[in-house]
Amino acid sequence: MRPNRVSVLRTALGIALIAMTATAASAEDFYKGKTVRIIVGSAPGGGFDAYARLVGRHIGKHIPGAPRTLVTSMTGAGNLIAANYMYNKARPDGLTIGHWVGTLVLQQVLENKRVRFDARKFEWITVPKPSYTACVVAKDSGITSMDQWLAAKQPLKLGGMGPGSSISDIPRLVGSITGAPLKLVEGYGGAARVRLAIEKREVFGGCWSPDVILSYWPEKIPGELNFVVQVGVGRHPRLPDVPNIIELAKTEEQRQFAGVVGRNAHEILRGFSLPPGTPKDRVELLRKAFADTFQDPELLAEAKKAKLIINPIPGTRVAQAVNEFFELDSELKARLKQILVPKR
Repeated sequence: MRPNRVSVLRTALGIALIAMTATAASAEDFYKGKTVRIIVGSAPGGGFDAYARLVGRHIGKHIPGAPRTLVTSMTGAGNLIAANYMYNKARPDGLTIGHWVGTLVLQQVLENKRVRFDARKFEWITVPKPSYTACVVAKDSGITSMDQWLAAKQPLKLGGMGPGSSISDIPRLVGSITGAPLKLVEGYGGAARVRLAIEKREVFGGCWSPDVILSYWPEKIPGELNFVVQVGVGRHPRLPDVPNIIELAKTEEQRQFAGVVGRNAHEILRGFSLPPGTPKDRVELLRKAFADTFQDPELLAEAKKAKLIINPIPGTRVAQAVNEFFELDSELKARLKQILVPKR
């Protein structure tokens, strides 16, 4: 006698439920008593560090087995040391998560020889929010607007990290598109270090997340410090009067440059990722854990107090945005390489 469709369906659902229960139990057994480490490529005190520590304080309760969470910094070479470590040395067991500057993906595409990873093989978990970058400049530099920067007789000294970081790439892009005179001083370990350099007037400005910049200097902007140009999709809601670099582009090629660095980086800059070869069930488990964490009322209340925006992008879309970098036209890629990969 052939089983009816209802009994077949019940059997299938039962098998699926058993499999899901077994997977959850297996995950709980694996993570229980363990420590999940989040490696941040930038120095403590900056935006990457703030998001990693925010996640670290809450994600353990959303992972089966409630593991401990440890956030550590691995700075150097504009986050490249951390990215290379995640690809080549971190164990692919679901216990080590990287949080490094996603625009290093473009450095791979542009054949920077110091890049020792294939971004397409990382397991991308999520991005906590789309990113803008804006350049802030101290008033005593003599510059308070983009027009004044363009008319400046002397190069504006800006703080940077290294090729591939937005803190370095955006000034190079702005200089190439607009001709604005600048001198980029690299080697700072992250936005927090550039912030201190601006306060000491070692440099007179820098380019990174406007949300983070506004959290640093809420009483000095505008006035002592001023935003002069931004990069991203359109204009940031809090910077409606600051021109976007694409508005200053004069040629189609320049608009393409601004689009590649602004649009794609907008989605991948603050990526959380796992090493290649991490078991798929743990990848999906951590993607869900991050998604649940970003809906956690306690995290959202803390983020609001710290003025950290939570508007997550799922890992599948992050991976797609990463792959789009590898579809760049060869001529466009060659020109971007001239701008963003300085010769040593």
